[in-house]
Amino acid sequence: MNNWKKRPDIVYSTNPDYHYNDEENTEEETSPKEKQLLRISLDKRNRKGKAVTLVTGFAGSDNDLQELGRMLKTKCGVGGSVKEGEIIIQGDHREKALGILQKEGYTKSRII
Repeated sequence: MNNWKKRPDIVYSTNPDYHYNDEENTEEETSPKEKQLLRISLDKRNRKGKAVTLVTGFAGSDNDLQELGRMLKTKCGVGGSVKEGEIIIQGDHREKALGILQKEGYTKSRII
């Protein structure tokens, strides 16, 4: 792919020293575990009456969020997913998820 196709907002620059800032490569840095304020809640809305545990408030990269979600699902022994910055765990596992997160170092986690 041509380099100009990646930057549709830049048409032409007369500056020979101009370097385009590629904003796509900047990934959000993950905050330390002890500073993360994760909120654990139970949700039944729009889920056909089935309860799911939601973990919200994660500040960091998508890869780290995916990894945390994978670890929680494995340790709870259930399925789930990670969508739009939320970890969704099937069933009511609020207390278990809180214990797991606190053992992992997420000390500011709480159930709401």
